[in-house]
Amino acid sequence: MTHTLHSGPLPQDPLYPGNFADPFVLLVDGTYYAYGTGLNGKAGQRAFEVLSSPDLVHWTSHGGALEPLGDEEQDYWAPEVARNGDTFFLYYSVGRGDKGHHLRVAKASSPLGPFVDQGLNLTPEEPFAIDPHPFRAPDGSWWLFYARDDLTGERPGTLLAAAPLHDMTRLGETRTILRASGDWQVYQRARPMYGAVYDWHTLEGPFVLFRDGRYHLLYSGGAWTNETYGVGHAVADHPLGPWTEPQPGANVLRTAGHLRGPGHASVTRRGEEDILVFHAWNEERTRRQLHAAPLRWVNGRPTALPEPV
Repeated sequence: MTHTLHSGPLPQDPLYPGNFADPFVLLVDGTYYAYGTGLNGKAGQRAFEVLSSPDLVHWTSHGGALEPLGDEEQDYWAPEVARNGDTFFLYYSVGRGDKGHHLRVAKASSPLGPFVDQGLNLTPEEPFAIDPHPFRAPDGSWWLFYARDDLTGERPGTLLAAAPLHDMTRLGETRTILRASGDWQVYQRARPMYGAVYDWHTLEGPFVLFRDGRYHLLYSGGAWTNETYGVGHAVADHPLGPWTEPQPGANVLRTAGHLRGPGHASVTRRGEEDILVFHAWNEERTRRQLHAAPLRWVNGRPTALPEPV
């Protein structure tokens, strides 16, 4: 069934009352499906709450999307779903706390799941890998962007990488595509990690768009726990780069007005309009909630910041 997509203004309030961090939205046959970090696969329940909506405004919960890996308590983070033919592939990370996360993939025949893990660790050599983003290029090739820890360079921490995605379940050679470049990306000063202490920087939550012949990378930087968190932008002529930031900083989205620590964004379409979907803290700082705003293009650069008065 194809729905008539809502075309009025998007509300500034959260679109869904519950905790719904790291949101990703997939449009399938006129229905929007949102997947988020939240349900954690505990006590046998499925991980990753999945919502559906005909208009990006009114959402219905369908419970968890992913069958858990087992009875062991683990943290399931940042799901994204890609459709290839009639099959839906859910990419996610799993680990405990801020250590030991690896990327995995699950399959289903419906966007609502249930998704079943394919028994594959996509990043066995990585000490920490999160936030997988599957992307199909205009030539039909698939790529997986993600965040990983790297202790080299002037600003050690979590950076962004990409690799070709073969058969939707195998990664080719991984290449670093973007490193931290500014103090706004500091996650924590003097952070103990890997047996040493670092001024830790964080880039995470990659999402790629192809617009007007170029690739555009949105990513989140800073600390997701506070107001430093925001969304930056880089451009390239190929998925593997070189990626450059034409205007460094959180120039796509940052704390402003009613939004507190917004980030981990994805993009969907409503008619001819790009819509940025992201999370932000509630006033009590007890949950990160689902938000959406029009993504405008100004001089070839995307932004969801309020327009200058």
